[in-house]
Amino acid sequence: MPAHRDAPSSPQRILPPLPDIVLEPIVRLALTEDLGVAGDVTTDALIDPESQGRWAIAARQGGVVAGLDAAILAGALIDSDLEFAIAAPDGARIKAGDTIMEIRGAARSALMAERTMLNFIGRLSGIATLTRTYVDAVDGMGVIIACTRKTTPGMRALEKRAVRLGGGGAHRYGLDDAMLIKDNHIAAAGGVSQAMQLARAAAAHLTAIEIEVDSLDQLKEALPHAPSAILLDNFSIPDLRTAVRMAQGKSLLEASGGIGIENVFAVAETGVDVISIGALTHAAQSLDIGLDVL
Repeated sequence: MPAHRDAPSSPQRILPPLPDIVLEPIVRLALTEDLGVAGDVTTDALIDPESQGRWAIAARQGGVVAGLDAAILAGALIDSDLEFAIAAPDGARIKAGDTIMEIRGAARSALMAERTMLNFIGRLSGIATLTRTYVDAVDGMGVIIACTRKTTPGMRALEKRAVRLGGGGAHRYGLDDAMLIKDNHIAAAGGVSQAMQLARAAAAHLTAIEIEVDSLDQLKEALPHAPSAILLDNFSIPDLRTAVRMAQGKSLLEASGGIGIENVFAVAETGVDVISIGALTHAAQSLDIGLDVL
């Protein structure tokens, strides 16, 4: 059993909201998609402009909250006079029936923003909840559960933040924040050593270099180049253990491929540093969230 088995468990993540300059284009696109060119014709027909009300966004099932920053901005862009009172902040664990947030203000505004707000909270809470399931499965083992770049186009900043709220790691945000040499790069460059040499020659002094290997032989070739991290792609459990012994802590080791909730504990027990799981973002089911009149 690896030495990091007794590491402390992951605390609840408390993160500031994303800056409006990042959030606003995403939220505006979502609102425009829903409102179209004619606006909310149902609300226009039925709701008196002077009508006021109170509503609660409530959980229909348990999970971890995420997406309140986007949801609140969606409401504020519709009507800056809407008032929001958060009962369960981003990162909070909730159970079915819990109130996440109360809204007060013009009924027309709340109804126009309703679906967009719920979509953001439901989708992102689903990602945070699935991430927390994996994080809890390896609690105390000192391994990072990380997402990948398998995100919804246009939603990456929000989805990766949701992973962090669930206790996971954000990995790369894009192609520009670190080098990740994958199998196709290696093939095009002529091999592991050639790829590492070219990357090292081009990298700035703060640029991390990770290389993906799919065999112990490739790992052996990569280790003398001292990459920042090595991604062990679709390694068996015995090969992961061997890889950890070979690396001797000289490069961070990341296991990826074929990892689900049923085997994530066994992968963590091998002693790898990071377990990356694309399903955290591409396969998470939205949390069931609703808007109730108070």
